[in-house]
Amino acid sequence: VWEVESHRGRYAVKVGYPIEATADWPAQPWTALAPAREGAVLYRLGFDDFAYGEWEGGTWNFQPWHEGPDLYQLWEPCRKPDSHAEPHSSVALGCVEALAELHAKGWAHGDVQPAHFIIGPERTHLIDLALARGGRVPEAYDFPFRGCLVHYEAPEIARSVLETGEAEPTQEADIYALGASLLISATGWRAVEYPDDAPRPVQRRAVADGKRRSVKVRGELGELIEAMLSHAPEDRPTIYEVGKALS
Repeated sequence: VWEVESHRGRYAVKVGYPIEATADWPAQPWTALAPAREGAVLYRLGFDDFAYGEWEGGTWNFQPWHEGPDLYQLWEPCRKPDSHAEPHSSVALGCVEALAELHAKGWAHGDVQPAHFIIGPERTHLIDLALARGGRVPEAYDFPFRGCLVHYEAPEIARSVLETGEAEPTQEADIYALGASLLISATGWRAVEYPDDAPRPVQRRAVADGKRRSVKVRGELGELIEAMLSHAPEDRPTIYEVGKALS
């Protein structure tokens, strides 16, 4: 990803290419298609001022650059030892509103994480939509969803990836991921306990089994995060219920 300034303004330019296999990691051919798939999602969602296409190594897109820290950066003071800083519910609400816009259009993001919430001066932007599901995208640019960063994977997603190698992003899984994002940004702790250097399947098994940490965020926000991290999807609040509680 490049930040590019032109006569039209500032843009994020993404160039995708396949990732080669290593001793620890299988090949990832989908990364070549991700920029074009994101461009197709942006089109389906009705955005403008973007473009996407192909190059000899994969695909590319450009879209407006959003200025501001991400959620994890913004809440850094809350994570410092002996800090009295508390995570502001207004920041959490901005993240909720950004995700609610996507859910209202019938889509699930599939890759909700702290780095994908950009806290701008006027509003919060939810970025990186390459894995989103909710409408048709060109078959040439589509690829199966094989999970996301395990820190933010809902148990049902982790379980499906372990059993079949694939999963289906859902709005309920987005809610879990948002809860995990708020928790780690406010406290520095993952929602689920597993060794830092554990292999990916071991991490996923811990998530699927629901091995939750006891760490909590203080106050009403903490109670809400606990509900969002419920093991069963049907026990989690909707994005609208989360927004109402924060309001």
